[in-house]
Amino acid sequence: MFSSVIARSTRLARPTTFLRRGGHGTPSYNEPGGYLFNEKVRVKEDWENIYYLGMGGGFLAMAVALYYKPDTSVVSWARKEAEKSLKEKGVNLEYTKTA
Repeated sequence: MFSSVIARSTRLARPTTFLRRGGHGTPSYNEPGGYLFNEKVRVKEDWENIYYLGMGGGFLAMAVALYYKPDTSVVSWARKEAEKSLKEKGVNLEYTKTA
């Protein structure tokens, strides 16, 4: 009984017909020659230097602009306003160390 169950399960688990889709045989591709894009010596195009200078200059300009941008957050504005109003009221914000 056990052998018939095992035989049946292996027969059902194994596909009897193999579907081959595409059926065009082995893939054809160019054998690697060791060079990127099959270029033995890299030759720069005319536009590459302009592109690199433009992109590098743009990134540098944005970095400088972001570094020196004004502080426009609500928290810093509220802190300045609170310090100003407490200074007008005469409240001391400096805490002295005891002991």
